[in-house]
Amino acid sequence: MNFDLTEEQQMVRDTARRFAETEIKPVAARLDANHEHPAEICRKLAELGFLGIAVPEEYGGGGMDYVSYVLALIEISKACASTGVIMSVNNSLYCFPVMAFGTHEQKLKYLKPVASGEYLGCFGLTEAGAGSDPAAMRTTAVPDGDEWVINGEKKFITNGNVSRFSVIAALTEKGKGYKGISSFVVDLENTPGFSLGRVEEKLGINASGTAELVFDNARVPKDALLGNPGDGFRQMLTTLDGGRVGIASQAIGIGRAALEEALEYAKTREQFGKPIATFQAIQWKLADMATRLDAAELLTLRAAWMEDNHQSHEKAAAMAKMFASDTAMDAAIEGVQILGGYGYCKEYPMERHMRDAKITQIYEGTNEIMRIVIANNLLKGK
Repeated sequence: MNFDLTEEQQMVRDTARRFAETEIKPVAARLDANHEHPAEICRKLAELGFLGIAVPEEYGGGGMDYVSYVLALIEISKACASTGVIMSVNNSLYCFPVMAFGTHEQKLKYLKPVASGEYLGCFGLTEAGAGSDPAAMRTTAVPDGDEWVINGEKKFITNGNVSRFSVIAALTEKGKGYKGISSFVVDLENTPGFSLGRVEEKLGINASGTAELVFDNARVPKDALLGNPGDGFRQMLTTLDGGRVGIASQAIGIGRAALEEALEYAKTREQFGKPIATFQAIQWKLADMATRLDAAELLTLRAAWMEDNHQSHEKAAAMAKMFASDTAMDAAIEGVQILGGYGYCKEYPMERHMRDAKITQIYEGTNEIMRIVIANNLLKGK
C-alpha cells in the first residue's frame, strides 16, 4: 500500500494551493456577499487545466487523473466553496458523462469547449417532484423528424445560470419509469424553446448560481442524444458516483478551512490569562476535527483511485461523500463554537464555512440516500 503521491499529483496539489491562497481566498468573502460569479477565477482555472482535469488533451482537458482532481478540488474549496462546486460540476457532472458516453463527434462538439474552459457546463436532473426519486421526473423528449422536442423544468441546477451546455435527463418512453430515461447534450444558447428560470437565493455557496432550466417545446438535433434511448438512468448513476467524489472533496476543503482558522484563533485568543488552545476542551475539538478530516480525505482518495483504475466505486463514493460532508458540517459548527461570538459574525469567514458546509449533506444525493446506497451494496455482498 503506497500513500505517496506521484510528482505530477504533488505538482497539481501545490499549484492549486498557491492559486487558491493568492487568487481566490482574498476575494472569497466579497464573492459570497455580492453573490458574484467568479468569472475571472474560472478563466484562470481553465488556464491551469482544472475545468476538465481528467479529460484527455485531445478533447481540451488537462489529461490528469482523478486523484489529482481530488487534491486540486480540496485546495480550491478550502479557499472558496462556491468556486469549488463550479469546478466540481464542470468536471464530474458535465465533462464526465460526455466523455464516457459520447461519440467522438459529440466530444469535439460538446466536450472540448467545456473541458478547455471556453464555456461552462451543468447537469439537469433534479425536478420539483423528482429529487431523490429520478424515476418520477416529468421532463419529456419526443422525436420529431431530425430533432427531439423537450418539455419540462429542471430545478436547483448548479452553474445553470452561467452554462453554455448541459446534460439533460428526460423521459423518452413514458410508463417505463427509470428504464425510459435518456440523456441529451443541449447547447442552451442555441436551443429554441429554452429559457432560464428562477435563480435561487440560498443559505450558502452564494457565488455559485443555482438555477431553473425551462424547456417549452425546445428543439435539439438528433445527435444531442447521449448513447441510446433508455440509457439515461445507468449513465446518471455512473455520473453521480464521480460527482460524489467531487462533493466529498469540496466538503474536505471546507472542513480544512474551518480547522485551520479555529486552530489559529485558539493559539491567539486568551482567556483566564492564557491561550484557549491550552484548554483540554478546545484541544479535544481540534483533535476530533483533524482526525475526521484525515479519515474523510483517505476515503475520498480511495474512491478516486478506484475510479482511475476502472473499478466499481459506487459504495466507496457514497461513503466518501456521506462521511466527508458530515465531517465538514461538524468541523464548521465546532469552528464557530471555538471562535464564540466572533464565529457568528461576518467579520470572520467561519460563519461562511458553516453556511457552505450544509449543502454538501444535501446535493448529489442526500446523506440519507447515501446510507441507502451503502446498505444496498452491503446486502448484495459488494
